[in-house]
Amino acid sequence: MPALLLIEDDPLVRRGLELALRRHGHDVDTASTGEDGLRRLHARPPDLVLLDLMLPGVDGFEVCRRVRAAGEIPVVMLTARGDDADVVVGLAAGADDYVVKPARPAVLDARIRAVLRRAPGPPDGVRVHGDLRIDTTALTVTSHGRPIALTPTELRLLLTLSRAPGRVFGRQRLLEEVWEHDYLGDSRLVDNCVQRLRAKIEDSPASPLYVQTVRGFGYRFGPV
Repeated sequence: MPALLLIEDDPLVRRGLELALRRHGHDVDTASTGEDGLRRLHARPPDLVLLDLMLPGVDGFEVCRRVRAAGEIPVVMLTARGDDADVVVGLAAGADDYVVKPARPAVLDARIRAVLRRAPGPPDGVRVHGDLRIDTTALTVTSHGRPIALTPTELRLLLTLSRAPGRVFGRQRLLEEVWEHDYLGDSRLVDNCVQRLRAKIEDSPASPLYVQTVRGFGYRFGPV
């Protein structure tokens, strides 16, 4: 399911697009300003940004430039401004496509999927979540660009959780996959290892962003 970040200041348009795109099978996060959109972009990188141009504060052109400067996330501009000059400026700012409102949801969905097909994917074996980068081939982890030294068990735990963000893993399941134990007696091993892992990868281990507790069930990898 493609993850979209919709940045649109009009609440009615934003809600309508969110519902329509969800019906077309997209996972939609929303922001009402350019500043909020950029924060969400870094916290939970989407597969594509759907961007209105006329935003309060940081406008759509500047948001597009910052998104493009930050990486390879594709941008589709969605705006009522359909003059040739606006289209040229939008594409020059780094947009991958430019859609003029009003656009039928089916057409917008098709344009989004066409852009996603052309977009380069992440390097094989690399998982990027916020400021955390996990290279599953080289078995290295960095946070804010700095290497993180993990023990083999901590790394196996991180690889297991991060392969399915949002999915809850019970302690028994983690014991079986990470420690290759098949009984419940050592569940504290999981809790202790989670604490050590959080201390190394989280900015605030007391309020973890990546390794989150699901009370009564186990742990999941965020942000979700």
